[in-house]
Amino acid sequence: MVLQVAYGALTTVLPPKYWPHALVVSTILVVIYAYTQGRQTTRERDLHGRIMLLTGPFTPLGLVALTGLAKRGAHVIVLSPYPLLHPIPSLLLPLLRSTTNNENIFAEYCDLNSPTAIRKFCTTFLTEQDTRLDALVFAHEYPSIGRIWFFGGKARQDKEEREQAQREAASLASFLLTTLLLPALLVAPVERDIRIVHVVNPFYAAALPTFPAFLNSTPASKPVAQPLVISEGLRALRTVVLTRHLQRILDSLPNRAADPKTKPSMEPHPSNILAVAACPGISRRDTIAPFLGATERGWSLAYLVLVLPLVLLTKTSESALQTLLHVLFLPTPLKRAQAKIDAAADEERKAEEERAAGGAAPESEGEGKPARPLRTGNVEVLKPGALYRECAVVPLDVPRPPAPEPEKKEKKKSQKSKAEEEPAQEDDEEYGGEAVGRAVWEWYEARLKEWEARDAERVKAEEEAAAKEKAEAQEASPAETQSEQAAPPGPAPAEAPAETPAALAS
Repeated sequence: MVLQVAYGALTTVLPPKYWPHALVVSTILVVIYAYTQGRQTTRERDLHGRIMLLTGPFTPLGLVALTGLAKRGAHVIVLSPYPLLHPIPSLLLPLLRSTTNNENIFAEYCDLNSPTAIRKFCTTFLTEQDTRLDALVFAHEYPSIGRIWFFGGKARQDKEEREQAQREAASLASFLLTTLLLPALLVAPVERDIRIVHVVNPFYAAALPTFPAFLNSTPASKPVAQPLVISEGLRALRTVVLTRHLQRILDSLPNRAADPKTKPSMEPHPSNILAVAACPGISRRDTIAPFLGATERGWSLAYLVLVLPLVLLTKTSESALQTLLHVLFLPTPLKRAQAKIDAAADEERKAEEERAAGGAAPESEGEGKPARPLRTGNVEVLKPGALYRECAVVPLDVPRPPAPEPEKKEKKKSQKSKAEEEPAQEDDEEYGGEAVGRAVWEWYEARLKEWEARDAERVKAEEEAAAKEKAEAQEASPAETQSEQAAPPGPAPAEAPAETPAALAS
């Protein structure tokens, strides 16, 4: 009976002659949805014993990243923008501990909009006994900042300036955290696998035409108002170039031997600290919803109207997480090289044992013939300093600003003189090369000084206001006491006539 009713309702809504058309449309929609969700990582890794620092833990991507890392046994330290007694960290973290069966989820309060708070957290962390960190995951830069405006005005201009300041503060927070925590990473054993992952938004390609103008501008100049997508893309592209230049700096450091008795070599070497940028793609909650104004209230009219095509054409937070997990799970080149050496040693030892036991050696390994090569397969390894999207490396041609002719001639002369003195290190020319990376690094340093100076003035003003309020409260309390003492004693209460000082004095 129920099936007959259901069949009758279905045939009434969609007659049987349209069922093939509905099947074709459904298949097309399923294929489009599967394509827009992107690639899934094929790697997996046990993270027990790994200590990871995660920023932006209460964004949609940050929550699924925290859950995914905790399920794999990682020891996660999240930087909470809310005080620890706030309902969000105080309720979510115990819930995650129980659902993931992982008690090693901890929160530390750190306002990433304040360099004073960042320095305070880093000082506290570096003065503790255990300063081990296996990964730094900066997920707070991925959510979009700002919304699309259809009407102009003074209010819109002021809001865009505040949003631009928020973007710069998010980028400078990552830069400051990296530079402050880098000493703890550099003193770690050389065999430890350490990763610095910057999660960037997917609009970096939109900023490529305007990037030379950004490089030619002085670091202290006021930012020029640009469209929302280009502003977001400039932030992402700037982070990508910074990540690549950070890897150059790490690889140029002197070689630290694993044995403390051995004198370290001053030759550059591949570092065990790998810095990469990961782009999760276009996420519905982190990328599109802020553009449509659906972050403050959780919804907006434009978001509700477009929710069905957005569900079909944009990623969920779980699908966006795959690229981040991919760069955390891939083996490093140093680990892969060591694995090949260990496998070759094991095979050679096995061959020696077979020869000692009197076994016949393979024909290809006869006397006077080379040993059989080790076949370990084509295994993908993590590329240091690269940009990953859809679980693959993105080759990005970052334009360079044209240099004037006199500067080119001077540069050629200096290069010739350096080549005569000592062999210079070749420029890899990835993501703009060393010159673009150095320019972006200098921009970060200059902006960081201005940001810290403004925050120091703010902190000083808050301390002065707090001291003034405290002084006023202290001045008001003796006046109240004197007025109470000068007041004529009234009739004492009948229940406790001798409890007040006025009654005792009388």
